[in-house]
Amino acid sequence: MAPDVPEKFLKPYDPTATEGAIYKKWEESGYFNPDNLPGERAEAFTVILPPPNVTGTLHVGHAYEDALQDIVIRFQRMRGKKALWIPGTDSAALPTQARVEKDIQKEEGKSRYDIGRDELVKRVTEFAKNSESTILSQVRRMGASLDWSRYAYTMDEARNTAVFTAFKRMFEAGLIYRGNRIVNWDPKGQTTISDDETLYEERDAKLYTFRYSKDFPIPVATTRLETKVGDTAVAVHPDDERYRQYVGQEYDAVFCDVPVHIKIIADPAVEPEFGTGALGVTPAHSQTDWDIAERHDLPRPQVINEYAKMEVEGRLHGKKTAEARELVAEWLQSEGLLEKVEDIKQNVSTSERTGAIIEPLPKLQWWIDVNKPFTIPYSEIPGVASGSETTLKALMRAAVESGAVDMPQEGFRKTYFHWIDNLRDWCISRQIWFGHRIPVWYRGEESTVSETSPGEEWSQDPDVLDTWFSSALWPFSTLGWPEKTADLETFYPTSFMSPAYEILQLWVSRMILMGTFHLGVVPFNIVFIHGLVRAKDGRKFSKSLNNGVDPLLMIEKYGADALRMGLIVGAPLGSDVKFDEQKIKGYKLFANKLWNITRFVLSQDSTGEIKPELKAEFDTMAQDVTKDLEEYRIYMAAEKLYHYVWDRFAAEILEESKGKPEYGATLYYLLENSLKLLHPFMPFVTEEIWDSMPSKKDLLMVEHWPVA
Repeated sequence: MAPDVPEKFLKPYDPTATEGAIYKKWEESGYFNPDNLPGERAEAFTVILPPPNVTGTLHVGHAYEDALQDIVIRFQRMRGKKALWIPGTDSAALPTQARVEKDIQKEEGKSRYDIGRDELVKRVTEFAKNSESTILSQVRRMGASLDWSRYAYTMDEARNTAVFTAFKRMFEAGLIYRGNRIVNWDPKGQTTISDDETLYEERDAKLYTFRYSKDFPIPVATTRLETKVGDTAVAVHPDDERYRQYVGQEYDAVFCDVPVHIKIIADPAVEPEFGTGALGVTPAHSQTDWDIAERHDLPRPQVINEYAKMEVEGRLHGKKTAEARELVAEWLQSEGLLEKVEDIKQNVSTSERTGAIIEPLPKLQWWIDVNKPFTIPYSEIPGVASGSETTLKALMRAAVESGAVDMPQEGFRKTYFHWIDNLRDWCISRQIWFGHRIPVWYRGEESTVSETSPGEEWSQDPDVLDTWFSSALWPFSTLGWPEKTADLETFYPTSFMSPAYEILQLWVSRMILMGTFHLGVVPFNIVFIHGLVRAKDGRKFSKSLNNGVDPLLMIEKYGADALRMGLIVGAPLGSDVKFDEQKIKGYKLFANKLWNITRFVLSQDSTGEIKPELKAEFDTMAQDVTKDLEEYRIYMAAEKLYHYVWDRFAAEILEESKGKPEYGATLYYLLENSLKLLHPFMPFVTEEIWDSMPSKKDLLMVEHWPVA
């Protein structure tokens, strides 16, 4: 006699009616916390969530990343691992402060200087806290099985302690120093930014060829005429026969009202093929020129200030750089010194956050020295012995070269090593008020590193740390470091890291730097970089194109399972994902197909023998899917499951079974195990179906993964 089919299966599957209740059931079970998982679980598997901005909202990039990592953690949890996925958010100090400052200006007509540091920090902190629940509730909507009991925020008390400890240790090792060097200055944001936070835009530009004076022997080409009032040398390549006779000569001139003293030098950094093959060296306004000036002991006058205005006497005084460029061109023309003007394309460096054109400026800042030798007390990194001398650069290279951090995507390995080869000292100070404040205090000529004020007469450094400094500690600060916690012992190093390729240098590289220095252990075992989610036509999502997609709307229309599958299928790790709403719609139909299959199977008698040929066929497919997941071919695993369930199970096996009661046990076997395999990909619909399966003993999320 066939069993009664639960009434819910008599109508189509409705994700909006079930997903909230299912997530609540998961949370209340406590199984997101690996300490509460059933059975003996000896092997840990840890993933840390790349922390979204606390003030942000879920976008399709987050949705893809959340789905990807949730698939991995659910798979490992079902395989009997002590699976931990750590949630957290980032303060995103620069954009968060900028947003609050903008609101204050609009509503009160005041700047940050009007209300003062303490009041601004208080307001930004409140704004961040009020926004926190928004992004976290949206991450839950994706079905993310994060251990919320271990939630971390980059500026909470535990992370504050970690940041201070890291700073102090690196300072005492001589790796953090304060020095006057060229920085990327954002004149709109009024702060330094890192090389990795600059964007390059191709723009039309003019290449001017000129001489400093009528008796100057070498023509020079530049796109930035306004900086030439700060030139102290002209550099040519040592092998350039055209100019060898002039090397060592010095010239004085009054260039657009500004006295300049120019020495002709030979330096291998010069490209003989560019322009005239002669480089006007402006040490204070170019990193390349600063390096040349260091090699040749040249003076470094600053001629542009923090507001991108000219700081020289004469007609250029107080002018913005673009206006000054035109004035210099006019002056050169009138003096008969302008030899040629060419229209060219030029990559202009802009601030990712504010859009301002970056001004390279010399500033007194805090830096991490990546080349300074130090003795590492403890190391598990192959090729780096405990007690040996090394550098941060060498540690970062050894971590990946040795395979301790497996970076299987060759293109990204090359990017990583190229970044290390060209890595300069890291500027870690920022001129904003919201963030981890530099823990250095001053009293006259004295200074000390301290978490709190050493006394009334001491004043703290006004700058804050680059947000990537605290984020770089994330794999171990989230596990309790610097304390020697049970979590750190059990779950570090983490197992899997999969962020987007745009933060390979910003974050992945810096986590390796910090993990190897502070613990002598790599922060994760494998890194798989994923691509960006783009519009269907391949273009980036942007407000200007009005082509954005709200993943929450997709969840409302089609369900989280459909969104997850639509983002994962057809998207090899590392490739960009083209978003297609029709795909999402198709996987809603697939969820309903699974629902309909269940209705049919539950109407059958489950007793009898399982057909060995069908079991063997299924088990082979399950082995393939398992291997794909083990090797992070996640898109292939999802595709195989989809085709098996729709094309083989529903279209063929179910049809064959109609009117044949001897198929009953086989159908139950195939359905139950298909649900298990599909669960990491489509957790909501599979859990909802599992709740009605006769063999159910616990939640599907902790069922054993099918093994042949």
